[in-house]
Amino acid sequence: MSRSQRLFDLLSVLRTRGRTTVAELADDLQVSTRTVHRDLASLSEIGVPVVTEPGRYGGVSVLPGGRFQVSGMSAREKDLLRISGLDAGRAAELGHEALARSAVGKLGETDSGRAAVLPLSQVVTVDNRPWFSGVRPSVDVAALAEDIRTGHRLSITYRRSGEDAAEERLVDPYGLLGRGGRWYLVADRDGTPRQYAVERLVAWAVVDAPKRLRPGATLASVVEQLARNLERPQETVVVTAELHRGRLDIARRILGSRLIAVENSADADTVKISVEYAEIGGVRQLLQFGDSIEVTGPEEARRLVVDLSRAILARYGET
Repeated sequence: MSRSQRLFDLLSVLRTRGRTTVAELADDLQVSTRTVHRDLASLSEIGVPVVTEPGRYGGVSVLPGGRFQVSGMSAREKDLLRISGLDAGRAAELGHEALARSAVGKLGETDSGRAAVLPLSQVVTVDNRPWFSGVRPSVDVAALAEDIRTGHRLSITYRRSGEDAAEERLVDPYGLLGRGGRWYLVADRDGTPRQYAVERLVAWAVVDAPKRLRPGATLASVVEQLARNLERPQETVVVTAELHRGRLDIARRILGSRLIAVENSADADTVKISVEYAEIGGVRQLLQFGDSIEVTGPEEARRLVVDLSRAILARYGET
């Protein structure tokens, strides 16, 4: 059972049963009491008024007036809400905007007598779109999702990044990943996990054959594997540099997990940074910091920066 499914079931039990114990909840959900305590803390963090009373006559309950109306949701509404982090925009692209609004509306319904506190939905909003992104899916994401749900293989026509021509591929789909405001098709190709940017998916067709997934592999586990391979490849190159201190915040946003170390420098105006790349060519990313950065090592990285700088000067007619 996924964590989102478990939290949803925990909400349902608390609403229907009223007062109960951690041991009873653990038995119902087939998890440890420690997991129940952790899940109850998670519900409290998102605004569910959970009350835990210790002692022989203690128990767990939800404050009157704070019970979410999960029993009134349809199976499709519950299914949609289990997609953690799905905002209205992504729901619309999947063709379920009205369903999402209905489910969220029911989740927000409470009994009368609620304490005078603003709903969490009024003080928190989620927007998964990246800044300054004008990219929109080039295909019908809702139709693609429906075809994936048939459980069949897909024949896709896909254009790789930086290439003009698209090629046809036979894949075994796990599902769709929404990340950073973009959609990705997650699938095995010849038994190897891949992710394909939907914006470069030219066409697809359902093949009259069931998909052949690796034993034990799920959409969630494959996504985690792909992310791990991308962010932490087995072989890496660590580039060191001196960066102007005033550019450190933007460097954290741009470099993300590639920025593995920040240290004070002898110069109060700069910091020493270490950046991890899959290959030495990744140092190109640091050129955008202009004269606010100096690459200090390894020597191969410094030479590449010099060569790239000379090429830029030549392009603009400087010698």
